Amino acid sequence: MTDSGPVAPRSLLEQNEIGLLVRALLEWGGPAHASDELARGMGFTGADGLLERGRSYRNDLKNDVPIGGADWARILLATEIVFASDLMGSGTEWRTTTGMTDEETIKLLRGIQRKLGGVLRPYYGRTPTSS
Repeated sequence: MTDSGPVAPRSLLEQNEIGLLVRALLEWGGPAHASDELARGMGFTGADGLLERGRSYRNDLKNDVPIGGADWARILLATEIVFASDLMGSGTEWRTTTGMTDEETIKLLRGIQRKLGGVLRPYYGRTPTSS
């Protein structure tokens, strides 16, 4: 898959993979709290922008709305950080807050990373600033 425009979630991912992304984005409004600097580093306007866009992304994922490459990059990066970081993400509390084990999460996450590879290729090593 190349950067040929927005792509519907179900054309790339399984339902459980979409569910992981939705749940991870929800974590930012609960136990996880990003600083403005971290949120900007992920390509959002700040912490409030992460929460706003996170709500929008969750709806898009659930409703199979096509998502552009920069937005896929933000979704994936926000998921990776909220899962792994104990400082700003859910980290060691991930299982408690999501009900998902680290093992099942990393297995799903690796699958998502592989499936999104072509869509995300233009964003590797770059902050996803354009939609």
